[in-house]
Amino acid sequence: MSFIKIKHSSIIGVGLLAALSAVFAIYTSTQPVEAIATSDAATRQAETAGVLPAATQTAAKITATQQLMTAPNAVSPIKPGVNAEFDAMMKQRAAAAAKAKAAAAAKAKAKAQAQAVAKAAAQRRQTSTSQPSAVSTATGTSKGTFRVTFYDPAVLGSSMGYGGIAANLSVLPRGSRVKIQLSNGQTLIRVVNDTGGFAAGNPHQIDVAMPNSQIPSAGVLSATVTIL
Repeated sequence: MSFIKIKHSSIIGVGLLAALSAVFAIYTSTQPVEAIATSDAATRQAETAGVLPAATQTAAKITATQQLMTAPNAVSPIKPGVNAEFDAMMKQRAAAAAKAKAAAAAKAKAKAQAQAVAKAAAQRRQTSTSQPSAVSTATGTSKGTFRVTFYDPAVLGSSMGYGGIAANLSVLPRGSRVKIQLSNGQTLIRVVNDTGGFAAGNPHQIDVAMPNSQIPSAGVLSATVTIL
C-alpha cells in the first residue's frame, strides 16, 4: 500500500515539472533573448569604454555644463574635451569682456584728449582776450605795448604834418590823443589821424609821423601807448 502511494506522488511531481518546463519553453520562445542579451552587452561595453550613444553624450554634456555654470568648483576634476561647449562659451565671454574693456579705455582716452584740447583752447582765448584789453591808469587808459615804426609825411607828398600817427582804428580810434613812451626813453604825444595797410594784420603797431632827420637810428622800436 505504501509503495503505491510513493509511486503515485512521484508521478504527480514528474507531471508538474513537465508542465512548468512546457510553460517556460513557450515564454522564452516569444522573447528576443539574443537581442536583449546583445543590447545589454553592447551597453555595458560602451559604458566600460566611455563611448555612449550621441543622445546620451549630449545629455551628459548639457548636465555637466549646467553644473559648471551654477557651481564650477563643485565639479572636479574636469576632464579635457568633455566640456568643450562650456570652454568655448567661456572663451567667447572672455573675448567679449576684453573687447568691451578696450573700447571703454579708448573712449576714456578720447574724452581726456578732447578735454585737454578744450582746456588749452580756453586758455588761449583767455590770454588773447586779456592782452588787448584796456587798463585804466591815473593818467589815462593803457592800451598795452605796441610795435613802433616811423614815416615822414612830407616825403610821401602828404600835408598832414607831424602831429599824427597811423594805427588800427578798432584799437586806437581816429581822433584819440595818445601818449607814446618809446623804448629809447623818448615820450611823444600824438593824435590818431590815419591808418595803413599794416594795421589789419598788426593791430598792435603804430606808424609815427616824424621828419626823417629825427627818426631814431634803430628804425623800429617798442612803446607803451596810453589814451589820454
